[in-house]
Amino acid sequence: MYMLDLAGWWQSLAGFEKIFWGIALFFSLLFVIQTVFSFIAGDGDESFGDSDVAIGEDDGMGHGFFTIKNFIAFFTIFGWTGVALIKGNVNQTVTIAVAFAAGLAMVFLMVLLFRSMSKLRASGTLDINNAINQVAETYLFIPAMRGGTGKVHIRIQGSLRELNAITDDLTEIPTGKLVRVTGVVNNNVLLVTSQISS
Repeated sequence: MYMLDLAGWWQSLAGFEKIFWGIALFFSLLFVIQTVFSFIAGDGDESFGDSDVAIGEDDGMGHGFFTIKNFIAFFTIFGWTGVALIKGNVNQTVTIAVAFAAGLAMVFLMVLLFRSMSKLRASGTLDINNAINQVAETYLFIPAMRGGTGKVHIRIQGSLRELNAITDDLTEIPTGKLVRVTGVVNNNVLLVTSQISS
């Protein structure tokens, strides 16, 4: 009985309205599937495999404009906006124009949102150069004159890190000694000195 009512409702729609209902329902279904896959995969950017990367170059841009996700979002908003405008007896030209603008606005919003999220993720990565001029504590002794690598505990970007360290000091730096970071060697080893006075 319900299927008959649904079929009757569909037949009662004008051709122009059927187009928008079809777009809205089809892309809404894709949007739901995409959302489920995003939660399962744990990363929305990879929910449809490598397609987004290939089309939008997400790896290089943070979040590209021409991606599958944006394509689905555009037509979902386009379809539902069109349906709403048709129900409001808006003429066809204005309906298409406003629906297109609404879909485009949604895509721009998504691009801005995901790029902002990418920047937040990037800001959480360690920049070892932030350790320069900071005070650390020796965890494993550091041989003199760059004779070997020791380790220090240092607080960088709000968290305590254990990093490799070397020194130019003439004597080794024992465990538990406070040191000052004077530079970074090979982008991953701290250069420290036991002379911590300013």
